[in-house]
Amino acid sequence: MSFPTLARSLLSVCRTAQASARLARKNGFSTSAPKQLMSTVGFTDNQLTVRQAVSTVCAQFPNTYWQERDQTEEDPKEFHAALAKDGWLGIALPESLGGAGLGISEATMMMQTIAESGAGMQGAQSIHANVYATQPLAKFGTKQQLESNIPNIISGKWRVCFGVTEPNAGLDTLRLSTTAKKLSDGSYSVTGQKIWITCAQVASKMILLARTTPLEEVKKPSEGLSIFCIDLDRSQPGLTMRRIKKMGGRGVDANEVFFDNYHIPADSRIGEEGKGFKIILHGMNAERCLLAGEALGLGYAALAKATEYARTRVVFQRPIGQNQAIAHPLADAYMKLEGAKLATYHAARLYDDSRTNESIRPDAVGVAANSAKYMAAEAAFVACERAVLTHGGMGYAVEYDVERWFRECLVPRIAPVSREMILNYISEKVLELPRSY
Repeated sequence: MSFPTLARSLLSVCRTAQASARLARKNGFSTSAPKQLMSTVGFTDNQLTVRQAVSTVCAQFPNTYWQERDQTEEDPKEFHAALAKDGWLGIALPESLGGAGLGISEATMMMQTIAESGAGMQGAQSIHANVYATQPLAKFGTKQQLESNIPNIISGKWRVCFGVTEPNAGLDTLRLSTTAKKLSDGSYSVTGQKIWITCAQVASKMILLARTTPLEEVKKPSEGLSIFCIDLDRSQPGLTMRRIKKMGGRGVDANEVFFDNYHIPADSRIGEEGKGFKIILHGMNAERCLLAGEALGLGYAALAKATEYARTRVVFQRPIGQNQAIAHPLADAYMKLEGAKLATYHAARLYDDSRTNESIRPDAVGVAANSAKYMAAEAAFVACERAVLTHGGMGYAVEYDVERWFRECLVPRIAPVSREMILNYISEKVLELPRSY
């Protein structure tokens, strides 16, 4: 679905969302979306249209829906289907393949809007990989790979996961040990283990990074890695998964994935063999922008709930928001979020512009994307923590939502790259200090 088609469908989506919202209000206050606090001055018409249209889809899924998914650990398949139905899974994919042909700037706005609606990280992560993990495929895939995969991903028929992280490598991606051994017929046999793979239980496809040349046989650790778009065929020998119990966002599964001589065809490789690390970097900067948007959404949602509570909660015959000990921390959290917002959309704009402007160096995009992810994650943590504290004892109650968002706000601080590694990156790349790792 192209963007003009998405825009034309806005009115019908709005009507559906309004009807759903009226129904949801019968279930109590926790079903309503928080008041939107973010200033929208300076955003493009496309970004604002995306924000409005995605908000109307999200309004069909009240906070009680997400409370239930978090408690039952059930996949939000209805939410994924609703976004797929209106074409949103293809927001940053080519129009020629059924996508909207928009950029990471608009996709970041979509992810922020989802998280901000009350869906939080589990809502965003249910489609997260469909948006960013497909970027390397869209840029470097063959015509056959694009035509056979992208339309099925956009339609929602196939869900995607990203297979990079390993238990024994962690953030040291260049030393991952999963191998894809080339066989005589050109196909590959994959052996190894991946961890923290989101949505692997429901995914049909994995974008997999594996070593095709042993580390000791390459000149640089970044060489000898290849990227694949593979089927997750549970009926085929050599593939097993184990779901990881986790603290937050429990409606979206996280997994260990084990490969034991798992067979994949030759045409599953994306791009040139051994050049996978350079290819996958194309998706990593996009992911940092998207995750920054998701963190912003969490922070704004929590802050809106906190300010609403501070205005209406009366103690000692006055609303608690009248006390500067409540008001000032919330005002400070707002300014932190607004500052992180500027960094986030600057990074997303650089990412998009770099595709057509050769003067924008990849390292400039990397610095901006990493900085934005760091700032947004820290701002979200401050906002979510203060939202819980503002609610006092009720901040510990599920029905007020802020405890759920607080549990989830730790994810952007940890993944896909830690705060400390971002500080290392900026120290080395920008300040030109000696590398510490």
